[in-house]
Amino acid sequence: VQLVESGGGLVQSGGSLRLSCAASKFSRNGYTIGWTRQSPGKEREGVSCIVSTDGTTYYADAVKGRFTISMDNAKNTVYLEMKDLIPEDTGVYYCAADPFNNVGANWLKMLSHSSWGQGTQVTVSS
Repeated sequence: VQLVESGGGLVQSGGSLRLSCAASKFSRNGYTIGWTRQSPGKEREGVSCIVSTDGTTYYADAVKGRFTISMDNAKNTVYLEMKDLIPEDTGVYYCAADPFNNVGANWLKMLSHSSWGQGTQVTVSS
């Protein structure tokens, strides 16, 4: 599966951005797709994910209430709406996907995924 992200950029603290991840195809048996980020000086961390079969969503504690993940099955596209951004949200955001749907929130802790996008830079200025 090929993943292509878009939507990153520079925004002031308190601002909003929407990231998009377009996938070439998805497993008919269900998949989990989401976003991870690599922030300066920090380990890569899972931000949010969504399960294709039932739309269940999961979020890292650091972004709960501020980020919303959604998907458009007709377009094979996943979105990450980010609001109330803070400088700590700065980093390279990667879309990632796996051809299974039974790991729940543990997906956010996974360091390896089946498919990765190229990454998109998000910079939040103070």
